[in-house]
Amino acid sequence: MDQYHEPLENLDEDDRNIVRALMSLKEEIEAVNWYQQRASATEDEKLAEILGHNRDEEIEHACMAIEWLRRNMTAWDEELNTYLFSEAPITELEELEEEEESTEEDSGDLDIGNLN
Repeated sequence: MDQYHEPLENLDEDDRNIVRALMSLKEEIEAVNWYQQRASATEDEKLAEILGHNRDEEIEHACMAIEWLRRNMTAWDEELNTYLFSEAPITELEELEEEEESTEEDSGDLDIGNLN
């Protein structure tokens, strides 16, 4: 299969499942793009509604794949927690998180509260 860049026998079942999820996510995002373009291009309002509905279904599927990846790959969980549902400028979030971690390390605070 062309989605594998390493010999299949070198990948365990967990690795193959990650490939499956990533390929599915890629396909869902591609479908979102197609439906978005078609909905934007048509002058038929009813068709645009259908295509918009289909696009939103593909977004749902993509989100489900992302959630599976978040639960099964630590890096996805870490990055999604950094970037999603935040209000700060996107390009500054990583720096803000690093500053926060540095401040916590410097304070020596183990986040266990006052023991007195």
